[in-house]
Amino acid sequence: MNLELINYRRKRAKDTLEDAKIMFNKVSLFTTVNRIYYAIFYEVLALLLTKDLSSSKHSGVRALFNREFVKSKIVKEEYADFYNRMFDFRQKGDYGDFVEFEREKVKEWLSKAERFINEVDEIIAGFIEGQK
Repeated sequence: MNLELINYRRKRAKDTLEDAKIMFNKVSLFTTVNRIYYAIFYEVLALLLTKDLSSSKHSGVRALFNREFVKSKIVKEEYADFYNRMFDFRQKGDYGDFVEFEREKVKEWLSKAERFINEVDEIIAGFIEGQK
């Protein structure tokens, strides 16, 4: 288990979530949605590393996350659903035409992302503690 890389990804997740909060208040909803997705993506990357797993593709990361952590009920299915929805919203926001996000929905997603990161962070901490 590469603790240095795991902790780097965890910090990156939290920093990116803070970026999303700043973007929500000062920049754009599109940028906020992008940062929300990447915040949870980095946290998932950290989680995968607890089992020495990784993928170079977003679809691979999602598949590993679902197979290794959601199906085994280590992570709640609602978080997998949220992660998948945010992937879709980020894709639409970055590449779609005539896409609009509602401010209240994005605000809700910020809260969910924070809960996602906090819960997955506790799971990661448990795996790390189990290695000592």
